Amino acid sequence: MSTSTYLQAVSDLARLTGGIAHQYYRRQVTIETKADGTPVTIADRTAEQAARQWIEERFPDDGLVGEEFPLVREGAKRTWIIDPIDGTKSFVREVPLWGSLVAVVENDQVIAGAAFFPAVSEMIAAATDCGCWWNDSRTYVSKEADITNAVILTSASPFSSDDVVNSRWEKLQKTAKASRTWGDCFGYLMVATGRAEVMADPILSSWDIAAFLPIISEAGGVLTDFAGTYTALGGSAIATNAALGESVREILIPSRISLDDR
Repeated sequence: MSTSTYLQAVSDLARLTGGIAHQYYRRQVTIETKADGTPVTIADRTAEQAARQWIEERFPDDGLVGEEFPLVREGAKRTWIIDPIDGTKSFVREVPLWGSLVAVVENDQVIAGAAFFPAVSEMIAAATDCGCWWNDSRTYVSKEADITNAVILTSASPFSSDDVVNSRWEKLQKTAKASRTWGDCFGYLMVATGRAEVMADPILSSWDIAAFLPIISEAGGVLTDFAGTYTALGGSAIATNAALGESVREILIPSRISLDDR
């Protein structure tokens, strides 16, 4: 199948998943705590179950990775990665900056990804060589080349439990025009649509970020992990516009930290 086919598929599935999750939004749902200390609700589980059923009916040979349920068909040529609610902490606090994420990975390359934000009516999706589409219009990262005019984002403060990495983020904060914790998936949406220049998270799971590799890339930006590798499967992420990518990574990537900084 062409990547344009998967562009439509991830868009449809993100919208379906987000729509189901949104049915529970701003309602009193029981909040459970998972083993890793993060919250989960019936909304997460119901939305992911529906997403898995949708994939099974249309792509029965593909693998499935989701936040809430076990891996299916490990080793398949293609794998779908689902996060039914990215930003559950926002969701349960009735903050609208959460989204439903879907990605398709083929031979370790993310070929399509979509993120639907039902509470704010925003959809963004991309696939390799198909462009990045925000509410059905092409979208691009900003062209800002001066870090002193940049808006930088992350999911939480402090940035990291590693003192050296944390100090580097603080340095970037002092240089940039503004720093905000408009976090989780919403931050990556902001970069892809030119409303912010940098979004970074030092610790992530694949379902948190996979969808955004094609989204950021096809919007003209750069997404790497904290080793500087162009991957969404490295357990961390730095998303930037193209103009500031190199200078931001010179500050943030730990391998570039000199001994004098320790």
